[in-house]
Amino acid sequence: MSYAELHCRSYFSFLRGASSPEALLDRARSLGYEALAITDIDGVYAAPRAYLHGASRGPRPLVGAELTMRDDLAPRPAAVSPGAGARLLLLCASERGYARLCRLITTGRVRCEKGSAWVTWDEIASDTAGLFALSGGASGPIDAAWRRGDLRAAHRWGARLREAFGDRTAIELTHHLAPGDDERLSAFRQLARALDIQTVATQDARFAESADRRIFDVQACIREGTTLARAGRRLAVNGERFLQPISQLRERFSRCPEALERAADIARSLRFSMAEIRYRFPDFALPSGDSEISYLRELTWRGARERYRPLSARAADQIERELAVIDRLDLAGYFLIVWDIARFCRERDILCQGRGSAANSATCYALGITAVDPVSMELLFERFLSEERGEMPDIDLDIESDRREEVIQYVYRRYGAERVAMACNVISYHARSAIRDVGKAFGLSQEQVDRAAKSMDRHISVPTAASGEDAAAHGAIASDVALDPQLRDRLRRETGLDFADPVVRQAIDIARRMEGFPRHLGIHPGGMVITAAQTSEVVPVENATMAQRTVVQWDKDDLGAMGLIKIDLLGLGMLTALSGARRLLSRFQGEELDLATLPAEDPSVYDMICRADTIGVFQIESRAQMTMLPRMKPRTFYDLVIEVAIIRPGPIQGDMVHPYLRRRSGLEPVTFEHASLEPVLARTLGVPLFQEQGMKLAIAAADFTAGEADELRRAMGHKRSRQRMAAISDRLIRGMRNKGIPARTAERIYNQLCAFADYGFPESHAASFALIVYASCYLKHYYPAAFCAALLNAQPMGFYAPSTLVADARRHGVSVWPPCAVRSEWEATLV
Repeated sequence: MSYAELHCRSYFSFLRGASSPEALLDRARSLGYEALAITDIDGVYAAPRAYLHGASRGPRPLVGAELTMRDDLAPRPAAVSPGAGARLLLLCASERGYARLCRLITTGRVRCEKGSAWVTWDEIASDTAGLFALSGGASGPIDAAWRRGDLRAAHRWGARLREAFGDRTAIELTHHLAPGDDERLSAFRQLARALDIQTVATQDARFAESADRRIFDVQACIREGTTLARAGRRLAVNGERFLQPISQLRERFSRCPEALERAADIARSLRFSMAEIRYRFPDFALPSGDSEISYLRELTWRGARERYRPLSARAADQIERELAVIDRLDLAGYFLIVWDIARFCRERDILCQGRGSAANSATCYALGITAVDPVSMELLFERFLSEERGEMPDIDLDIESDRREEVIQYVYRRYGAERVAMACNVISYHARSAIRDVGKAFGLSQEQVDRAAKSMDRHISVPTAASGEDAAAHGAIASDVALDPQLRDRLRRETGLDFADPVVRQAIDIARRMEGFPRHLGIHPGGMVITAAQTSEVVPVENATMAQRTVVQWDKDDLGAMGLIKIDLLGLGMLTALSGARRLLSRFQGEELDLATLPAEDPSVYDMICRADTIGVFQIESRAQMTMLPRMKPRTFYDLVIEVAIIRPGPIQGDMVHPYLRRRSGLEPVTFEHASLEPVLARTLGVPLFQEQGMKLAIAAADFTAGEADELRRAMGHKRSRQRMAAISDRLIRGMRNKGIPARTAERIYNQLCAFADYGFPESHAASFALIVYASCYLKHYYPAAFCAALLNAQPMGFYAPSTLVADARRHGVSVWPPCAVRSEWEATLV
């Protein structure tokens, strides 16, 4: 017998579902389900992840949502909040139905405060094309009316569904072995026959497996602000709301087998797939007679002739190759949109610089989007854009932070508020937030919860004081029943918790399992989604906490996976300081300073850097950097690129800092694992430091294509990178062996690449930051007064308090006057 589950919530119902979309699909696959609809409350948050997971493994993921209603027949809550009101379940049968569902969700979300939503029946019924409606299970209006004993209201709701959706509706039959389930099933079957509506069996599931029930109960307590001991009927009546074997479902629905069989038939009629989403960015306003690619070519070559003096054959070839790729991928409009934003910044004297992988593109450099020449630095274009990868490019623009709002508002005006929204940031539980919420649900005191949270490392089971064998024992707290008595006593002293207490141990186990669960939606620091059609037809939009801000329901990873372009407009405090210093110099000294044309490689500036005289400058002002600078002794711009990248947790943990320093000082010979790696690692003395080097290494040593190398790069940067690295290890090692590299050497190179999974840093990113490092150091050295005043005006930023910045300026000969009620201005200034 074929079966498809049409009603199932994931943990994207935010404390009303206890399993991830991937876990639900894996469970459905193991049970032999044909399809699974993940139908979260007022959102399609899980749709991209379900689509990507189900497309490769099955079963077929269906798209739908439970919509909270507020109208005359539904219970009218005093305050509309998540969970208030009856919910109708809508499933997408076509692309039009998906767009309609997104619009309905958006309508419900934007009229309410963040976290709430409601729509009216009239809004739903006004256009039902492409949608299939189910009565909503236990949360639906028919069930709600039946529980109130109002059979006439239940009948009216059924009639409404029949009138609005015709044959594209069904009354859900659920059975969770709860009191009254048999009676309710019988009543609903009679109602369906009276209204000539089909019935369908669903599980209205809340979690994947029975073991997840405890998480679901804890979520209910967190949501209701109570404890497991006091929750009472607010908890599920039993643990049957998980995905059941088909044989078990046959027994439960033995009186209505046709309803069980109909589930698969309905699933087959729902032909929509997330693969059908057709995202398109807005058409760019072009001069008469130009196409997007022809205008992009004109702008690029015009900029190239200004930036490359002379324009070398190598740079011209690179630009032509990039433009050909951009044309084939139909991305010219996207580059024009980003160029337009950068142009707006230049015309209004707003400091703006592209960074990240965009710095690998000579086209972005020629257009003035980035300030790093990727040709001279030999950066890899495929790190930014690859035909094989089939993903949209990602361009980040750093903008002086106090004027970023001007740029954002320009984008809203230029393309219209209905076509622009911010990307969301899914805030997930980490160790400390999980133990705080879960501990309260288990009845632990506030003091116990606080002490436990402070003792926990980022990963749930390991208190920060642990090391060595003790750390291993700490990590087993959640599952190891018999702890060493001495260790148990120590843990009691550190955390105030008795780890022999089964309640404490259960709380930690549940908190560990909830790590990574979505907690709420935040707003991305600057990611903007711009669409040709209304954004709400591609992905639902909802209110952010910030006033006059809306966010889409997908984060940056999901947007990328679904082919939606995100433009990051990021505020950078140092750009604000640099811009402020320029204005002060112009006003008080009559000196017009162009940061783009600062004298390069100034020996006096590097002398200052080597002395670690870097308080207040960009990136290299931390204590760790200041300790490193006299040992590193940077003398060139590329030295600064390395300096930015090397003092990071990853390189330090990967033991790459000391080998590089020893080789740089001549205390250790520069060696390479294989001769083919010398061109790749020569500039970093045989020590791999950058993600781009990992890509080039795979190309040189294993004959990877540029697209395959980028796949490797993405595996290195993924949250589960080690697993993804292992998946491509055979191909990598086989390629190296085919190049004649001995097996042991191939293994060492592979292990070296695996290290990038923990610390790889993009060279293009470091180069973009290094430009700002040099500019800030130049200003600090030659214009310390203007630089200090600008830093004070840009606060809060950096590592140091204003008093430290002022003391440092005085050491550099700057006279600092106290505030004067008569002469002082609002900001720090020069005299």
